[in-house]
Amino acid sequence: MEKQTKKTKKEYVRALGRRKRSVARVRLFTGKGQTIVNDLPIGEYFKDVPSAHFFRPFDLTDTTGKYYATVKVEGGGKAGQLGAFLHGLSRALAEVNTEKFRKPLKSAGLLTRDPREKERRKPGLAQSARAKKQSPKR
Repeated sequence: MEKQTKKTKKEYVRALGRRKRSVARVRLFTGKGQTIVNDLPIGEYFKDVPSAHFFRPFDLTDTTGKYYATVKVEGGGKAGQLGAFLHGLSRALAEVNTEKFRKPLKSAGLLTRDPREKERRKPGLAQSARAKKQSPKR
């Protein structure tokens, strides 16, 4: 698992994606290339995820092979990071060609920020957000 770094001075579209505690900073480039996440190829970084899942925004907009991205993802776990990556990639594609790409991405729900976050622990409850303390039966 060697890190791949590629210095480029190409034009790109920048977008930010979020999911749970994860934030993805996406740079979308025109042309053929490999999508890199945190200096690793995307298939290596998201090992357990089928490639059809993380290239879904490209499939919906019929742009497979026309664009590639470099992504920096931080925070959260792999599921949150994948959601942040998809959100950021979709926003970048929508910024490239608003009239053509926005509608299919919006109807698939990829442009909507998922508002679900971890619920905070409340005082007076038993070590979690909702669990009630056990009552003694005496």
